[in-house]
Amino acid sequence: ARLRCCKDLPDGALLLGASSLSGRCWVGSIWVFKDPSLAPNEGFCSAGVQTEAGVVDATWVSDQGILVASDSGAVELWEVVENESLIVNKFCKYEHDDIVTTVSVLALDAQAVSGSKDFCVKVWDLAQGAVLNSYRAHSSQVTCVASCPAKETVFLSCSEDHRILLWDTRNPKPASRIETGICRNFPTSLAWHPEQNETFVFGNDTGTISVVDLKNPKASVTSRTHSRSITGLAFSKHSSPLLASISEDCSVAVLDEHCAEIFRDRSHWDFVRGLSWSPLDNTKLLTVGWDHQVLRHTIPAENSTPSVPDNSQE
Repeated sequence: ARLRCCKDLPDGALLLGASSLSGRCWVGSIWVFKDPSLAPNEGFCSAGVQTEAGVVDATWVSDQGILVASDSGAVELWEVVENESLIVNKFCKYEHDDIVTTVSVLALDAQAVSGSKDFCVKVWDLAQGAVLNSYRAHSSQVTCVASCPAKETVFLSCSEDHRILLWDTRNPKPASRIETGICRNFPTSLAWHPEQNETFVFGNDTGTISVVDLKNPKASVTSRTHSRSITGLAFSKHSSPLLASISEDCSVAVLDEHCAEIFRDRSHWDFVRGLSWSPLDNTKLLTVGWDHQVLRHTIPAENSTPSVPDNSQE
């Protein structure tokens, strides 16, 4: 199975999403591990379920819901019940016309946003399992959506059309283009800064990471961190958050607040597709890849020199 995403709950439980080829068809699966150290051995998961198509992206909704982006064009909501021993389906809606590439839950957990290879961005009411708004604002496939942590109507989207859009669903025209001045390559991944609502980062298809201040987006700070496309970005919960990045170059990197590299690991031997910081220990980062590895990295303390990778795998 190709592991494609991972997310931690505040209590330390781990969500894994995977895709595997069964005959001529891709099928997916989602797994919950109360003890993340036992992943990815399915025999030790507390709950798991097979989905009818490959899982592209998945994220927690509150502490029991699981929102899934599917190869089939569906957005699915699952719920973990019976003391994390059972996963049941709440809805499965085929509103997109192509693979759903990305999902993100908006602040307050009542709504979510999805992006697809059909060029569309859709806003969902999770309780109703219905699309509130559908927008065809991009002219190529949507590569990532990211909700603002502090504003329940604000999110970002990016696409292979080379554009990054800032959305506010309260506005009659909700999308505005962010002119970063960097348009030679297309953005592949987005993440909001957890402490600064006007700051976000994006990675592109050549491995460059850019830090953008919405007050002055053309003055972005860039770092050529990887040699191939960025597949994921995630900030830590440190007082000065660290930024972890993963890539199709099969490596994992961590940058400090000045975009200086403090950690690098090359233990994956295929595309790295998911990452998640431990909610229980700021020094622990977990990554998953198409190589079916779940790697646990220990990141050096702030203000220390770059370390020799220290990780374990199951």
